[in-house]
Amino acid sequence: MHEQRMNRMRRHTSGIPLRLLIACTCVWALVAGLRGGWPAVAQTNDYVGTEKCVTCHDTEGKSLGRTLHGRAENPRSPAANQGCETCHGPGRAHVDSDGEADTTNGFTAMAPRDVSAICLTCHNRSNHTQWQGSPHDSRNLSCVTCHSVHSPKSSSAQLKTVTEIDTCASCHKPQAMKVKRAQHMPLVEGKMSCSSCHNPHGSTNVKQLKVGNYVNEACVSCHAEKRGPFLWEHAAGRESCVTCHDPHGSSNDRLLVAKLPMLCQRCHIGTRHPSTIYDATRVVPGAGTPSSRIYGRGCVNCHSNIHGSNHPSGHAFVR
Repeated sequence: MHEQRMNRMRRHTSGIPLRLLIACTCVWALVAGLRGGWPAVAQTNDYVGTEKCVTCHDTEGKSLGRTLHGRAENPRSPAANQGCETCHGPGRAHVDSDGEADTTNGFTAMAPRDVSAICLTCHNRSNHTQWQGSPHDSRNLSCVTCHSVHSPKSSSAQLKTVTEIDTCASCHKPQAMKVKRAQHMPLVEGKMSCSSCHNPHGSTNVKQLKVGNYVNEACVSCHAEKRGPFLWEHAAGRESCVTCHDPHGSSNDRLLVAKLPMLCQRCHIGTRHPSTIYDATRVVPGAGTPSSRIYGRGCVNCHSNIHGSNHPSGHAFVR
């Protein structure tokens, strides 16, 4: 008998595309959330269920049904567990007092670390493991500083703003201004984001870089040709890429922190420079004044391998 029922079901559904079946399932889950048709879950005496919550908090219930947290088909979502009370806690006392008893977790009234602690009960994997003690956590920010549970404007990360850049720029204004300079990383164009380099949820380094503990490790994760090791190393580059470059944006070519040759002359202020055209005499013989012959010249016209060289005669980075 069971086999006969299964055969009839296969005949009825065999002509339905798989995509349509999946789409119908997703639509059902969304409509269930919008109408308050939340799945029944095991409740204790302290829990009242989402159906009871949305009788008063109808707007929050509808908006949550459109988010990742409101997808009942995901077994890890709040909607598939205790619903509203997964995050806000048991609501029995709140309901029995007609909303007078403030016994639920109201995120706007809670301390930032208490809010984050609730979020971290689920979001405790991958890039969230370094949150506690991170620069953002230490400055009394919480998860809901950047994210919105009920009414996100960004569907991918449930951010309060449309784009990730807008979220970061609300605090990091100097960096946001640099991103709009003539030379910049393609953040404005949408080809990368702040989290391409940084982990806003915490990292093992103070700059919250995603890769390594030093700036250079993050840079060479993309710019591998500058990694080395080289036979002849450029000390400035070996120390830090940001000695010469500003990764957020610059008014100079190649994201340089100053124009050439002034950038080079911050370190290379020697009094003599060998040349086949000009002599190597000083401006005033015997004085310690740098040679005027090298000022205004393009250093990288000759010193082209400025990041490092493996050529036997590359100590001057000309090859």
